[in-house]
Amino acid sequence: MPYVVTRSCCADASCVLACPVNCIHPAPGEPGFATAEMLYVDPLTCVDCGACTTACPVDALKPHTALGGAELPFLELNATYYKENPHADRAPMYVVPRRRALPAGELSVAVVGAGPAGLFAADELLRHPGVRVTVHDRLPTPYGLARAGVAPDHQDTKQVTRLFRTIESQPGFSYRLGVEVGTHLTHGDLLREHHAVIYAVGAATDKRLGIEGEDLPGSASATDFVAWYNGHPDRAHDEYDLDTERAVVIGNGNVALDVARILTADPDALARTDISDRALAALRGSKIREVVLLGRRGPAQAAFTLPELLALSALKDVDVVVEGWPEDLDPSATDKTRLLSQLAARTPVEGRRRIVLRFLTGPVRITGDTSVRALEVTATSLHTDEDGTVRALPTGDTRTLETGLVLRSVGYRARPVPGLPFDEDTATVPHEGGRVGVGVYVAGWIKRGPTGFIGTNKTCAHETVESLLDDFAAGRLAQAVRGGVGTTTDALGVDAWHAIDRAERAAGEAQGRPRVKFTDTESLHRAAQAVPAAARG
Repeated sequence: MPYVVTRSCCADASCVLACPVNCIHPAPGEPGFATAEMLYVDPLTCVDCGACTTACPVDALKPHTALGGAELPFLELNATYYKENPHADRAPMYVVPRRRALPAGELSVAVVGAGPAGLFAADELLRHPGVRVTVHDRLPTPYGLARAGVAPDHQDTKQVTRLFRTIESQPGFSYRLGVEVGTHLTHGDLLREHHAVIYAVGAATDKRLGIEGEDLPGSASATDFVAWYNGHPDRAHDEYDLDTERAVVIGNGNVALDVARILTADPDALARTDISDRALAALRGSKIREVVLLGRRGPAQAAFTLPELLALSALKDVDVVVEGWPEDLDPSATDKTRLLSQLAARTPVEGRRRIVLRFLTGPVRITGDTSVRALEVTATSLHTDEDGTVRALPTGDTRTLETGLVLRSVGYRARPVPGLPFDEDTATVPHEGGRVGVGVYVAGWIKRGPTGFIGTNKTCAHETVESLLDDFAAGRLAQAVRGGVGTTTDALGVDAWHAIDRAERAAGEAQGRPRVKFTDTESLHRAAQAVPAAARG
């Protein structure tokens, strides 16, 4: 097998477009694309040309001879995919992105949100001549969760920002960073200044557990905890008491795994990443020896992806323990259950930190006087509804876990967008193909909910932009009125962001790190002053 996709795959399909023999699947338009956990290289049709490695924004594709020990399981994953999903009928082809014919004249679009969804939308728009895109974000820095959500020990995944740098270097692209819609300008302002507006604001809050004691000090959301160790200006100065031997994370998705890895990682290893200095200092003094991840359902329903589980299983100095295996679950049912059963068979090493994946367990209440002291949990049993949905029901068999830190990681939730309709049940903006109404569109999590991967936003943005361009081609978009809209004199542009980026990288280079982040808006704005004021707007 010449090339293999590894765990850092972002599934944005750049490699699919670059491959001259159509050997990477699932491809756009095929079942599973944008929902599959990763992409797979067909070992029988790959011609070892290396085009995919050049196209991949996160260096996920490697020759099979260059795989490290922790990456070797991906050889089997690739082979297994093609046994279960044969592509013998696929003739080699080269996919060329389509450029639409648009009416003459400029098209000006505002994008609200500078994360992956917003930047992929900008990229889709800028493929067409005469289009100008202004990307707005309330933070002084772009890239959203790619900057403040990806765990610092996943520096390979963060390399997707190189693709974003290419997008923001295109003619017709501009930023207005440090500008909040609803504070500095309104939805109406954007519609007057631009022909159309795309909201790609993501899902900024977390779902709550709804149990007693959830608001005690020491109980927090994993969303906030991730923002803390990544140096997000909103959360960088939070404090977490790590003076406890056990932490409990409620949930077992990829974010929960990230949190568990960071809490049990060697601080000296984290010191070589872009982790927040404040978080690093707290982790150096941490007494946590065990992190328990609770899953209400069983191993077969675990929310984390197989690539992330493989990364967890490859940890050298941390034991991974599996508890709560249903009696009727065949360990060989799936690749995920097979790997979990192998982890369950391991013998823990005395004295190591450990991560416990505990299934069939749900939270009941958090207890403590002035802060968290324990979590009461209940065993659960699985029941399958008529529609096939597997539910976990409490058995009433309870026990208590002593802990001083409880982090909930049960999903994200978007906030309503002023001026737009909002579905409280799904926490999304109702739309048809990304179109909320003529001139107003959505992309990313505010459109589809918190699902998918970084690359999923590319397909999502394409659909939205197609709807926008349909409206433009049909003459439905109103004429934009330029100039003097909103209070945006302090907005930071592309040059200002690049000045911040240079300053962070320079500080990181002096310490042998990718970057040292500025974690408050004042420091970020001072770093932006390294460019002329005219370039900051």
